[in-house]
Order: sequence, then C-alpha cells, then structure tokens
Amino acid sequence: MDNNRRTFLKIAGISAALGLSGGIPLSLQAYTPADVEYVPTKGQITGKRWGMVIDTRKFTKPEDFQRVIEACHQTHNVPDIQGNEEIKWIWTDHFEQVFPSSSNPYLAERYEQQDFLLLCNHCNNPPCVRVCPTKATFQRADGIIMMDFHRCIGCRYCMAGCPYGSRSFNFSDPKPYVQNLNPDFPARMRGVVEKCTFCAARLEQGQMPACVEASNGGLIFGDLSDPDSEIRKVLRENFTVRRKVELGTNPCVFYIV
Repeated sequence: MDNNRRTFLKIAGISAALGLSGGIPLSLQAYTPADVEYVPTKGQITGKRWGMVIDTRKFTKPEDFQRVIEACHQTHNVPDIQGNEEIKWIWTDHFEQVFPSSSNPYLAERYEQQDFLLLCNHCNNPPCVRVCPTKATFQRADGIIMMDFHRCIGCRYCMAGCPYGSRSFNFSDPKPYVQNLNPDFPARMRGVVEKCTFCAARLEQGQMPACVEASNGGLIFGDLSDPDSEIRKVLRENFTVRRKVELGTNPCVFYIV
C-alpha cells in the first residue's frame, strides 16, 4: 500500500473520531478501523445484523454464477490471477466441498452435479477476528467482517482461522491483473489479505451489494434483526442450511436448497 493511501486512511480515521465523517469519501468510511466510531451518513443503508440468503434454485446455468462473480470482482478490483495465487471474493464449488458434513454416498444426483456460490459468511462468532494480531480484520457493530488493508501485516493468521477458506492472500502485486479498474474502490498491494465485505462501501452510498443486484433475485440481502425484513420473510418460508454450523461460528449466509 502506498504512502498516500496510508496517510489518507489515517486522516479518515482521525476525522471520524472527531465527528468529521462528512468530509470523508463514502467509499472509505466503511473501512474506518474498529476502534473508531463514526456516524452513519444520510442515505446510508443501515441494519443491526446483516445477512444473506442464496437461493440455489435460481442458479442453474454457468451464466447465473458468472454474472454475480463478475459484478463483485469488477466492483472491488479483484485481480484475475490463475493458479495457486488466485484472489477470490465470491466463487463456486461442489456440494461435498461446500457442505462436507452433509455429504453422503446416497446424495441426490442434482446436488452432486450442482455448483454453489461461496463467500465470507460474516459469522457472529468469527475466529478470523480473534486471531488477527493487528485488528486488521474486525467486526463492525452491524456484523460485517471487514479488512483494514493498511493494518494488515500479511501474517495470514486470519486465513488459518477461517474454516471456510473465504480469504485470499496477495502473493504478488495484484494491480497488473485488474481489468477495467474501478477508481471508486481502493486497489490492494502485495502482502495483504482480502475478502468479501458484504459491499460495505456500497451500503454507505445507499446501494445494495453488487452481487445482489446482479443475481436477478437469487441473492437476498437484509437485516436479520428486523422481523419485517425481506430476508426474514424468505427464511420463514424456506428451508435453509448453513455451512459447517457444527464449528460454532454461527455463519450469516444461508442456502435455500
């Protein structure tokens, strides 16, 4: 991360602490460090506990997945790197990898052949936050697990702590691998970890997550603490499962299967 970026984030944090959030670009307020409180801005989408439902019935073709993945990765300048240095915020895998504790030798064929979307589960009890020595990864009051890139020292403890493989490490400078750079979102540097943030920066600007907008109704994002929210309605009306609940992390991404 270049010096200008570090300096700017420091100024943003100090300004927020002084109640000067109105002078901070919206795309950076979401990254205000965990120990600095700021006041939500006008137009911001707020919630007490964000969560997501993935309706797997609406992802039947490769295009359904690709549309969502591209929307996320283009919005966040996720580099397109092939091989073992791949960076991913949202991706797909097979049932036995997504739900290893639910797999069995008599699994319905449609599940064996189906792909499932994967992303950070924004757990209520996130082990990645507990093991981070610098507080670079932290949980906001609304439940979103964030990455403060300027605090990340690249130790990768958070990657070891996450039981879902939801984090990627920049082994190389990612910038040469970013196509159609989005100037409204910061690029990363070599040696930092990154992950899905539930589009916290877009929520600041009154926008829903990019993947949700691109999903044609396949992804439902909302406030789990609001009994009248759409996501709660969907959860009431459908049977859902979560990943690796036996680990006690209490993931907030639900799958309609």
